[in-house]
Amino acid sequence: MKINIQDEIIFSTARSGGKGGQNVNKVETMVEGRWPVMQSALFTEEQKQQINRHLQHKITKEGFLLVKSQQARSQLENKALVIQKMNDWVNAALVKKKARIASTPTAVSKQRKAMAKQKRANLKLMRKKYFNNDTE
Repeated sequence: MKINIQDEIIFSTARSGGKGGQNVNKVETMVEGRWPVMQSALFTEEQKQQINRHLQHKITKEGFLLVKSQQARSQLENKALVIQKMNDWVNAALVKKKARIASTPTAVSKQRKAMAKQKRANLKLMRKKYFNNDTE
């Protein structure tokens, strides 16, 4: 299920750091996207809780999913990167994990394990030095 949250993202811009000379000092190319997870109209309460659990380290105390991008030299490209990254994270958070089916070891694997343990024990036993203190 692919959902685009672009319409609910609040964008802000700032001057980007790093290389770029005068361009860095003049142009606000870094884009920061904030998305209020719990106020979203696109998802049910259960889905919002699932997103919160999955992305808890990326969500601020105020409940915003925060993404920054300053990779590109243009504001438009950085905005597209923020949207893409945020959509990817949210869609990944909504994928339900398959339940693991517990399995039991087979009789053959138990036997193989027991034989390997016995072989290892015998190997260690052969390393020991036996002293016979029986003096008669």
